Amino acid sequence: MEKIDSEQLVGIFAGLARFFAEQRDFLIALDGKVGDSDLGLTMSKAFAAADDAVKAEPDASIAKQLKSAGMAMAKAAPSTMGTLMATGFLRASKALDGTDTIATAEMAAFWRAYCNGVAERGKAKVGDKTVVDVLEPIAATLEAAAAAGESLPEAMQKAVAAAGLALEKTKTMVAQHGKAAAFQEKSMGLQDAGATVGLFIIQSMSETVSQQ
Repeated sequence: MEKIDSEQLVGIFAGLARFFAEQRDFLIALDGKVGDSDLGLTMSKAFAAADDAVKAEPDASIAKQLKSAGMAMAKAAPSTMGTLMATGFLRASKALDGTDTIATAEMAAFWRAYCNGVAERGKAKVGDKTVVDVLEPIAATLEAAAAAGESLPEAMQKAVAAAGLALEKTKTMVAQHGKAAAFQEKSMGLQDAGATVGLFIIQSMSETVSQQ
């Protein structure tokens, strides 16, 4: 898939809903190590709600679909992480206002807006051991791919690889936000649960892009 239109974006969200349903128990176990074990439930609910919202308006613009997804996520999962992910989609909807299709440049704009929105809302920066540690390299990788004129599937695969390396790096960090921050040094050696969500989002999206 070289470009994503509004109809294909419905498939992207269907893929996300399936992916997070399948990874629910994994995220519950991961979050339980230094959190309150609700991340898997929160994210599966959030993406199921986003999927339903986007399916309900397949003919809407891309910006409208993203806005509806974000609003549905915020309502279905009003937790910290649910709110942050919803904010990402709401910011992305503004960045892609007027866009009819998403190619590499638009995907880069999507992720830059997503990353900045989450960072601002969560008051987090790279190195704090949060989802921002994965979102920033995703955005930067896609921006570089867009500048190089790379195809969407190739760019997405590179973004997944960058996200995977960034997630691994979170094992060397000490948590600065959320319940994990209370564990301080005990969080060292563990991959961040929120950052794992960031990897899962780009991974699912990339898989759908490559399949169609």
